[in-house]
Amino acid sequence: MIAFDNSYARLPSPFHASVLPQPVARPQLIRFNHALAQDLGLDVEGQGDQALADMFSGNRIPQGANPLAMAYAGHQFGNFVPQLGDGRAILLGEVLDRHGRRRDIQLKGAGPTPFSRNGDGRAALGPVIREYVVSEAMHALGLPTTRALAAVASGQPVRREVALPGAVLTRVAASHIRVGTFQFFAAREDVDSLKALADHVIDRHYPILKDADNRYLALLHAIAERQASLIARWLSIGFIHGVMNTDNVAVSGETIDFGPCAFLDEYNPKKVFSSIDQRGRYAYANQPGIGQWNMARLAECLLPLFDGDEEKTVEDANAALVRFGEVFQTYWLAAFRAKLGLAGTDEGDLALINDFLGLMAAHEADFTLSFRRLGTIAGGRPALDLMPESETLTAWLARWRARLGTDRPADVIEAEMNTVNPALIPRNHRIEEAIASAVYGDYSLFERLTEALQRPYEERAEAADLMLPPSVEERVARTFCGT
Repeated sequence: MIAFDNSYARLPSPFHASVLPQPVARPQLIRFNHALAQDLGLDVEGQGDQALADMFSGNRIPQGANPLAMAYAGHQFGNFVPQLGDGRAILLGEVLDRHGRRRDIQLKGAGPTPFSRNGDGRAALGPVIREYVVSEAMHALGLPTTRALAAVASGQPVRREVALPGAVLTRVAASHIRVGTFQFFAAREDVDSLKALADHVIDRHYPILKDADNRYLALLHAIAERQASLIARWLSIGFIHGVMNTDNVAVSGETIDFGPCAFLDEYNPKKVFSSIDQRGRYAYANQPGIGQWNMARLAECLLPLFDGDEEKTVEDANAALVRFGEVFQTYWLAAFRAKLGLAGTDEGDLALINDFLGLMAAHEADFTLSFRRLGTIAGGRPALDLMPESETLTAWLARWRARLGTDRPADVIEAEMNTVNPALIPRNHRIEEAIASAVYGDYSLFERLTEALQRPYEERAEAADLMLPPSVEERVARTFCGT
């Protein structure tokens, strides 16, 4: 049913620990992603809900699986922890999908592992619902992301501050190798394992680098570029990851680990949702700088593998970090030019973009709908709910219209803007509502939200209420990891 080909399991024992999922009491399938299963080449036709629930809760190990927990370290809020690892996640194995891409299949919440650090290895239902909704929405929005294959209720509680219903999420990823994986071996000065890991990452994610000069420096540049691109795209949709620790940075360039993540409602560049981010380290506008900081930690790990003497390797690493900032700015400008409907480049574009963001911040305008309504204006129709009228807004609109020019038809500009400015995002308050209902066994809002978010760039009457920003009373002030 699943044709596993488990390359990571073939790496030596320091990379991982074998562990079997711990069966749950009464697995019940909440949702199965048939489209993703088809893309992965999984043969699940004819499998009933109970058979799927058994397999994707860990109660039945599929043939060919080689369950393991991955070792890694990480900086958590700037503090280094030399051993973390998969404390509640178990990698079943890898498959080659229909396009020949290698993909991990991992169970989250399937029981304790050697890295659980006195934890129970379980997941509560709420975080499973959140990750399913948000990761699938990110995919539909066109961002690199891990995916959700299945959500299964465990039929047994997990103990946190209070007893909560348990669940298991099946996560699919290009890989689960993190910056923290490199840090695990660097902290132990295990250069042989560092080299083996780097070679594995090149083979799996960056095969074009196999014959590159100074290939490990080239690997740093490649990973940094993907991170710069990813973070620029996060900012373009108002996404706040919430916990950009180095153990939550995938070297594949995918968004991973959605714990306390959230989306901006009203635009505030200093916005923080995560309850554990007391100092705002991972605020919306801080994410590019943190991305660069995380790449610096990766560079430190890779230094022993670079060609040249110590002075040269440090110089090369610093150059890669400087380039991260330049590449990020290029991706960010391109993303926000597209959001404003701007063709080509102009030296005044940065000021035009920043001035619009400043207007949004001053008026606490909704991030998503402001850009969407700007497309309506570009199409020649009024958008009365953009933000309150003012001389500043009128002057900005005049500058913007002048920059748009008259070469392209208005309807073409609007259509282009609507391909990058979503009408629908996973609103924080809607996710909380879906979780609150699911706790009592009602998955209808979860299902509706997940289905609607598969088409985020379309305005549809049946999803009109899901597009709306929260009222003051509905606003979500804090999100939680839920570990």
